Amino acid sequence: MKKRGFRKHGFLWGAVFFFILIALVIQIAVLSYDFIIQKTDNNFLIGVLLLVDILILSFVCTTVDVIRRKFMVEKPVEKILKVTDEIAKGDFSARLQLDHEYGKYTGYDLIMENINTLAAELEKTEVLKTDFISNVSHELKTPLTVIQNYSQLLQKEDLDEESRQKYAKILSQAAKRFSDLITNILKLNKLENQKIQPEYQRFDLTALVAECVVAYEELLENKRIELVCDLDEVTAYSVPSLLELIWNNLLSNAAKFTNEGGRVEITLKKQGKNAVVSVSDTGCGISPETGARIFEKFYQGDTSHAQEGNGLGLALVKKVVDVLGGEISVHSELGKGSCFEVTLKEVCDV
Repeated sequence: MKKRGFRKHGFLWGAVFFFILIALVIQIAVLSYDFIIQKTDNNFLIGVLLLVDILILSFVCTTVDVIRRKFMVEKPVEKILKVTDEIAKGDFSARLQLDHEYGKYTGYDLIMENINTLAAELEKTEVLKTDFISNVSHELKTPLTVIQNYSQLLQKEDLDEESRQKYAKILSQAAKRFSDLITNILKLNKLENQKIQPEYQRFDLTALVAECVVAYEELLENKRIELVCDLDEVTAYSVPSLLELIWNNLLSNAAKFTNEGGRVEITLKKQGKNAVVSVSDTGCGISPETGARIFEKFYQGDTSHAQEGNGLGLALVKKVVDVLGGEISVHSELGKGSCFEVTLKEVCDV
């Protein structure tokens, strides 16, 4: 085993040392026996001396083995147990100091390195979990507060009909936002835990993209946003229901972050067996720092929360793309818009 610099010959030297030790003990025993029988012919004395000799040699071997185990077995095991106990108690920052340099690892060094890797992943997961709980609590609280406040306003007896209709509409929007948030959380959780089994089928990808675009035509027209479509005829073998999540989220963001009089462009190109879909806009754009985190759960580039959203849309898109074995990239510049490009690999008929 040579993985990560594992020193395989360490075990070989240990076996050689043990073999030499046993051979030396046997040789000493034989020489002792020859020496004793040359000095006396008293069988009882010979037996006693041999017994003492054997006990002394056994004690020496045991002492050597105890020292070997102390430094080669017990010491690294104690280190491992101490750190794993800290990790088990929730201290994911605990780390092990390896005994040997890379290229000279023993089996214990490999175990320690794996434990360090595991602790690092657990620490990262703990941070994500804490952030997730904090963010989801905030996102759930917002629509619930709106629902609570406006439901109280609706109970006023002297409320005029115009206000009643206005408050009811706000309640409906808050309830929808709350429902969308729960739906996205459940979908993301199922995808992350592989509870959704993709059902692949052959279908018209062009028609699927077009249907998603049509669903946003009215919204784009109301904002006087120019819509440009350039779709190749593509038949694909993939999962339509999951792809709808991608196109709907990307189109929703493009419509949301593009101001009146702007432009949204959707293209579908066939590149060999790959299908490449891009959704670009002339909206507010994002900074490089935001772009690096845009696919994280609950991360929102718009820290002012001027635009409604829960930061799950693009995380869901990224997860779907990963499940389908594709790639997604974003090219953006502040004030000049964004372009999201999704590559679906090995899905097209050639």
